[in-house]
Amino acid sequence: MWRSRNNTIIILHLTKTIFKTMDLMKTSYKGLAMIRRFEGCKLQAYKPVPTEKYYTIGYGHYGPDVKQGMCITEKKAEDLLRSDVILIETELNSLGINFMQQQFDALVSWIYNLGTGNFRNSTMKKYIVADRPDYDITDQLVKWVKSNGKPLLGLMRRRVAEANMWLGGDIYRIENNKITRR
Repeated sequence: MWRSRNNTIIILHLTKTIFKTMDLMKTSYKGLAMIRRFEGCKLQAYKPVPTEKYYTIGYGHYGPDVKQGMCITEKKAEDLLRSDVILIETELNSLGINFMQQQFDALVSWIYNLGTGNFRNSTMKKYIVADRPDYDITDQLVKWVKSNGKPLLGLMRRRVAEANMWLGGDIYRIENNKITRR
């Protein structure tokens, strides 16, 4: 054990310093606004695809707690959004990576749409943990645009917005129904 001359435990000081410099990140207003914009808000439970196991409600809240015919208020939709986002923030903060705010927000939006299970097993996560260059990460991000094997324009728009948010600029765009980079 490391001790100073006056028997103060140095390791405790170092631990406090490390945790002080790595504050837990939270999704910003811009990140939440992006999720709201792309998810939309539906106050009655629905299935976007008839084969879905569960219903969806609010800003894309999905799970066994959502039942057919269920209706909620806008306040409840906001509460569900925030509770879902907290789970994603916890997942990302557990990686121990110091993201820039716009990167964190873009990733929260991406995971919100795809689910933490898909993120945990994704090449995207491997690239982030391996500290790969930003373009490697955003090129992975924009690949997730298909539903039932077909690219969807709405998902393409969302991925372009998320990739551009990650990079902090207008780098990706949609041309001829394909995502391109300038």
